[in-house]
Amino acid sequence: MRALCGAIIAAGALIGLGLTALGFGTRYAHDWSRGDETHLVHLSQMDRPLVFILVFLTSVAVIGLGIAFVGLAYHHHRRERDHRLARERTALPRTPG
Repeated sequence: MRALCGAIIAAGALIGLGLTALGFGTRYAHDWSRGDETHLVHLSQMDRPLVFILVFLTSVAVIGLGIAFVGLAYHHHRRERDHRLARERTALPRTPG
């Protein structure tokens, strides 16, 4: 369940990052027919709310991926422990001799 929750968080953040990229493209699209040579807009020159959204969604995506990977690793660890206990329960008892 942890891995699924982490994957959902990461997917939501990645969708948000895609929409943020569209917002950056729409906001900072230039009319290249004027002959401007300044094609780059630096991060310090951008609107603070868009930069905040970019940083926030990037951190949420990293956290979501971390939760997904740790949750998946814990799930595999738990399944291996459950299989080992099941094998021990079904093993035939040894008789001394």
